[in-house]
Amino acid sequence: CCLCMYILSNLSPLYSFDQISSKTGYSPKEGPGTAACAVGTTTGPGGGTGSSVPLGGLRTLVVQQTSLDRPRETWSKKMDFLLSVIGYAVDLGNVWRFPYICYQNGGGAFLLPYLLMAVFGGVPLFYMELALGQFHRSGCISIWKHICPIFKGIGFAICIIALYIAFYYNTIMAWALYYLISSFHPTLPWTTCTNSWNTANCNRYMSSDHNVSWSNSSTSPAEEFYTRQVLQVHLSPGLHQLGSVSWQLALCLLFIFTIVYFSIWKGVKTSGKVVWVTATFPYLVLLVLLIRGATLPGAWRGVVFYLKPDWEKLLSTTVWIDAAAQIFFSLGPGFGVLLAFASYNPFHNNCYKDALVTSSVNCLTSFLSGFVIFTVLGYMAEMRQQSVDAVAKDAGPSLLFIIYAEAIANMPAATFFAIIFFLMIIMLGLDSTFAGLEGVITAMLDEFPHVLAKRREWFVFGLVCVCYLGALSTLTYGGAFVVKLFEEYATGPAVITVVLLEVIAVSWFYGTNRFCNDVQLMLGFAPGCFWRVCWVAICPCFLLFIIISFLAFPPEVRLFHYQYPPWTTVLGYCIGVSSFICVPAYMVYHLLNAKGTFKQPEINEGKKAMTTVRIGT
Repeated sequence: CCLCMYILSNLSPLYSFDQISSKTGYSPKEGPGTAACAVGTTTGPGGGTGSSVPLGGLRTLVVQQTSLDRPRETWSKKMDFLLSVIGYAVDLGNVWRFPYICYQNGGGAFLLPYLLMAVFGGVPLFYMELALGQFHRSGCISIWKHICPIFKGIGFAICIIALYIAFYYNTIMAWALYYLISSFHPTLPWTTCTNSWNTANCNRYMSSDHNVSWSNSSTSPAEEFYTRQVLQVHLSPGLHQLGSVSWQLALCLLFIFTIVYFSIWKGVKTSGKVVWVTATFPYLVLLVLLIRGATLPGAWRGVVFYLKPDWEKLLSTTVWIDAAAQIFFSLGPGFGVLLAFASYNPFHNNCYKDALVTSSVNCLTSFLSGFVIFTVLGYMAEMRQQSVDAVAKDAGPSLLFIIYAEAIANMPAATFFAIIFFLMIIMLGLDSTFAGLEGVITAMLDEFPHVLAKRREWFVFGLVCVCYLGALSTLTYGGAFVVKLFEEYATGPAVITVVLLEVIAVSWFYGTNRFCNDVQLMLGFAPGCFWRVCWVAICPCFLLFIIISFLAFPPEVRLFHYQYPPWTTVLGYCIGVSSFICVPAYMVYHLLNAKGTFKQPEINEGKKAMTTVRIGT
C-alpha cells in the first residue's frame, strides 16, 4: 500500500500522501487493510504520458480491503472433497440399517416413501449445508455470526453431539477389529462350539448337520462368540452394573483412535489422501461380496424377500417415520461435517452438482447393500431350511456380527471373505469418524483461531484423548447396553431438533432470498422455486414430523434379553438435552450482552469490500 501511495504521489505532484489518504479513506493509523491499488494514467500536453494531472481530468483509485487472517486451507483435489463427503455419508448404517428397515416396512414398497423423503427433505438439507459452508467458509460455530448470531448455540450443540457419537461409534469399529484379528486363526472361532466361552446350548444348525436338533433355547456359535467372548455381556446384569473394562477391546479402540489421529492431525490435506483408500475399498468389497452372494444356493430367496412389495404397509405411519429417519441419518445434515468440508472448497465450486452426486451415490449404496446382505440371508435360510424372516430376526450390529459372520464362516474360502468383510466395516466407520471429528476441529479452530490455529496437532491429540476416555464406558462388560442407549436417545432426537432450528434460522431469519443471492454469487445461478419451497416449508415440516413421531411413539429399547428399565429412558433424554441446552443458553447470553436494539443488525467484520474512489483535480 505504501508503494502504491508513493507511486501516486510521484505521478501527481498536485496530491500529497496526506491528501490521497483523506480522499480514499485510507490512513496508516488504521493498519494495512489495502491489498491492491489500480491507478489510471493520464495524457499530458503533446500526447505523451505526463507526470502531472490535467485540469478536469479524472483518476480512478480502486482499493480492495482484505482480511489479514491466515489463508484458509483447501482441498488438494476436487475428488478429495467428493470422496470425503461420500465416505462420511456412506457409513455402517447403510450396510445394516437400511436393508433391515426396508424389508421390515414393505420391501420394495418402502422405496416409494424413502425416495419421497429424500427428494423433499434429505437432499435439500444436504444442499443447503454445502452451500452455507462454501459461501461463509466457516465451521458450525463461527458461521452464525454471518447468518444470525443469536443462534450460535446451535454450533456448540453440534460439537457436543459429535463428541457423544465418537464415544460409542468407534466402539463398533473396535468390535470389528477384534473380529478381524480373530479371522487370522486357522479355524474361525465363531464356527465351533468347543471353545472356552461356549455353553451347553451351543449348536451348529445347518442342513448338513443331520445329527443336531435345534430348540428355542439353542444358540449358534457365532452368537455366543459375539455376546460371550467379544462383548461379554453375560458378566453384566444391566446398565446399573456395567462391570470392568475389557482390556482386549480397550487395545482395539486405542489402535482405532491412533489411526484416526494420524489421519486428521494435519487437516484435509492428509485426510483427503486417506479417504482414497477408506472410501473406495468398501465399494470393492461390496462388489466382491455381491458377486459371491449371488452365486450361493438360495440367494434368490433373499432377493425376493428383500424386494417383494407389501403395498398395504404404506398405510402405516411407522413406515413413513422410518423412511424420514433413515434418509436423514444416512445423508447426515446437522452434524457440522458438511459445513466443515464445504468450507475448504474454492468459492465458485459447483456445490449444487456435488450435493446431487454424493446424495445419489449414498442412496444407491444403501440399495446395493441390501442385495449384499439378503443374498447371504437367503443362503442361510436355504442351508437351515427356514424362512428368510426367521433368519433375519436380528437388527443393528447383530445382523453383521452374528448372522453375516456365521454365513461367511460357512462359505468356501471363509477366512478370506471374513478378513475383507470386517476390514470393510472398519473402513466404513473410519470415514465417518474422520468427518465427525473434523467438523468439531474446524468449528473450534475457526472460533478460536488465535489460540488453536498454530496448535492444531495438540488440539487434535487432546480431542482424541477425550473421545477415548469418554468411550471407556462402552468397553465394559455392559458396554453394549451403553452403546444402544447413546444411539437411541443421546444423539438422534437432539440432532434432529438442532437441524430444525438451523433450517428455521437460515430460511426465516437470514432469509431465503438472501441465501439464494449468496448461492447465485457463488455458482452463477440462483436456486429455483422447488428448493426455496423445500427450505421454507417442506424441510421444517419434514423434521417436525420426525420429532413429533419420536415423542408420540418412543422406541421400546431392548438388547438381547435385557429390557431397558424406565429410569434409563430418563437418563437417555437427559444426555440428549445436555447438548441441546446450548441453544437457549446462548440465546440468553447473547441478549444479555448484545449492544443496541433487538432488531439492529450487526455488521460482519472481515468481509472483503471493493471501494472505487474517483479523484478529480
